[in-house]
Amino acid sequence: MAHTFEELVQKQRAADEAHARVEELRDAYGAPTADPWSELQTDTYETAWRAWRDLARDVQAAVTEYAKDEGKARNDVEAEVKRTAKGPSPTA
Repeated sequence: MAHTFEELVQKQRAADEAHARVEELRDAYGAPTADPWSELQTDTYETAWRAWRDLARDVQAAVTEYAKDEGKARNDVEAEVKRTAKGPSPTA
């Protein structure tokens, strides 16, 4: 499946948002070894972590495919996607 650069940026932003959610939960719940998490907290955290992992994997695969299709270095494409994703999101 071919991807546009804009799609890669959208995917990266989604992965970044999922990562931020994981960090928010980690901060809110504290270390599980210091104060054990409830079953609900554990399930919520694991679901958020899996979502982040899956989104990050999808971004990596899409960046690899895009770089190959465009004849560009993968690390250059990844860096540009991350740089663009960190910028302000366009408003509709």
